[in-house]
Amino acid sequence: MKKIIRVTGKGQISVPPDRIRLLFELEECKDTYREAIKASKESVDELRRIFEKLGFDVKELKTTNFEINSVFETEKVKKDEYKQVFKGYKYSHVLKIEFDLDHDLLGKILDNVSRCECHPEFDISYTIKDKEAVKNKLLEKAVKDSRVKAEVLAKAAEMNLDELVSIDYSWGELDLTTSPYGRLLDAMPLSLEEDACYMSDEPLQLEPENIRASDTVTVVWKLRNN
Repeated sequence: MKKIIRVTGKGQISVPPDRIRLLFELEECKDTYREAIKASKESVDELRRIFEKLGFDVKELKTTNFEINSVFETEKVKKDEYKQVFKGYKYSHVLKIEFDLDHDLLGKILDNVSRCECHPEFDISYTIKDKEAVKNKLLEKAVKDSRVKAEVLAKAAEMNLDELVSIDYSWGELDLTTSPYGRLLDAMPLSLEEDACYMSDEPLQLEPENIRASDTVTVVWKLRNN
């Protein structure tokens, strides 16, 4: 009977982020479908003007989701009797933009967005530019870890590792982001401009934590006697 050993190795890595990702969500309810479409376009155009003014190519501001839904509310007609009343059409438009890590630029963006009339909600997250390099490093660490574990187990069984039989890896999408701040600017009024951390002449004092990721690889070796 062929003697084999199957070991799952784990690779772990901690890397400082080098990119900022902003997600903006614009939404508003209008009486008609046409008005909802128009309002969405006007809000997006306002955001695009902000980024164009700051030196971005407006094509970098990408739509990740767009939808328009009918809105109904439950209203009481009489005692113990309610009905659904149509209130209009609500659009939701989500846009994303990424740029190299620059908190001075981020502060200018937040300052300008705080002044705009569309009042978007947004999320700040950090990510990695060269994701493939990080993934490859993880795989390398995982394979090395599996070999170390296999050698320990083989030695305990008074055997040695022989030739490698197979490597089993499930190719999945790694989440190489960190989002430490949550959702911001929830329809904030213009008084937010008074907050120094949002003013363009005051750099944001932010220090994002390293992005931590892990992955696993299962490796099979033949075993031979000492």
